[in-house]
Amino acid sequence: MFTGIIEAVGTVVEVKTVGGDVRLTVRAPKLDWRRVQLGDSIATNGICLTVVDNLGDGFRADVSRETLSLTTLGDWRPGTAVNLEQALTPQSRLGGHIVSGHVDGIGEIVSRQGDARSERFQVRAPDVLAKYIAHKGSITIDGTSLTVNAVNGAVFDLNIVPHTLKETVIDHYKVGTRVNLEVDVIARYLERLLMGEKAAHGEAGITAAFLAENGFYR
Repeated sequence: MFTGIIEAVGTVVEVKTVGGDVRLTVRAPKLDWRRVQLGDSIATNGICLTVVDNLGDGFRADVSRETLSLTTLGDWRPGTAVNLEQALTPQSRLGGHIVSGHVDGIGEIVSRQGDARSERFQVRAPDVLAKYIAHKGSITIDGTSLTVNAVNGAVFDLNIVPHTLKETVIDHYKVGTRVNLEVDVIARYLERLLMGEKAAHGEAGITAAFLAENGFYR
């Protein structure tokens, strides 16, 4: 588990095809690698990766085809900047929100404009994720815990303050940039709970018909 509070920005130095999938190498001298053990988890642009080699100033991780198909990792090249966060410990402060490192889908930056010292972004999520994104709720963008400022269908607004721009990869975003999205885990579990016993029979998630049938609206 993670908090969505980025500890360092690393740099991809190698994306190597091995046996049909990928071995990724990332360097980030800013992190204290003395605390990192083999098998530890590091969120890399929001993707939970397992350390298979500690390089002293970075790490290597194996990436499955499943991860490649569901995230932006397949777009990464040497020189790509990535957000990094080590896994949450019992002593950690939960400064963001609960983040699993399991990417739900890929979004796209559709606008960016300055607002005093902040930057405002609009992000388009996949339609299937729109129902999980709420005004003033939490969302994870490339591993960064952020607050949703407004929602219009599958497009939502973010206001990014100077500190976050400086300490994450967000300042690199431009219109058309693809980003990893993870919705609030509470929203996912709430949907499953509302389905009740129907969840065991492989039925679809929350729909208008389901809400009407169960008295949530007429």
